[in-house]
Amino acid sequence: MIVIPAIDLKEGNCVRLEQGEMNRDTIFSDSPAEQALKWEQAGAELLHLVDLDGAFAGAPKNKGAIEAILKAITIPAQLGGGIRDIATIEAYLSLGLSRLIIGTAAQRNPELVVEACRKFPGQIVVGIDAKNGIVAVQGWAELTDITAVDLAHKFEDCGVSAVIYTDISRDGMMGGPNIEATKALAEAISIPVIASGGVSSLKDIENLMAIEPSGVTGAITGKAIYTGSINLKEAIALTRRGVKC
Repeated sequence: MIVIPAIDLKEGNCVRLEQGEMNRDTIFSDSPAEQALKWEQAGAELLHLVDLDGAFAGAPKNKGAIEAILKAITIPAQLGGGIRDIATIEAYLSLGLSRLIIGTAAQRNPELVVEACRKFPGQIVVGIDAKNGIVAVQGWAELTDITAVDLAHKFEDCGVSAVIYTDISRDGMMGGPNIEATKALAEAISIPVIASGGVSSLKDIENLMAIEPSGVTGAITGKAIYTGSINLKEAIALTRRGVKC
């Protein structure tokens, strides 16, 4: 399992939201590139970027900050938020991003995921954000009528690299991830699952490591590494040792 630090971008700043609400944000850095380099120097193997403005607008909104981050780091980075068509995917990959995350469009236009996986093998991830097991889209602003498991099943055979599962009610709340729901999703599909939302302590990392055999291959953490609840170096060392803290 790998620990993946998150950088959420809003109006060019590095922020964290509470439960996905744009008006409940805290700015942690006005230089996302410097923050990205800090996480790389702490040992991160992959960086998770989210264009929050893009997620709500349905189109890229933080290109300048994203370009600055990619120039500052040497590790791979994946990006989600506002990715709704092949042209946007092509444009982002040309900047040097390693993987792109399709969220809202995966629910509304699943054929986009199929086409993107065909054109860009190994570079497409599906982001599934859920509240009480029900998928939310459009920057988490709208609940759908499909469960996370049912949505994930649609992409079993098209070449998706991973599914990022976020429990909205846990995100930014420092209360721990939804272990049960994450495990259930991982066991229901053959695609690797990356846990997100609420990862706020080394104990949370340990709990996720315990369900790694179910298919959980990574943990995204944001607010906790900014506030110091998780020391990123220690979290990475824990997963590399593969032992309990």
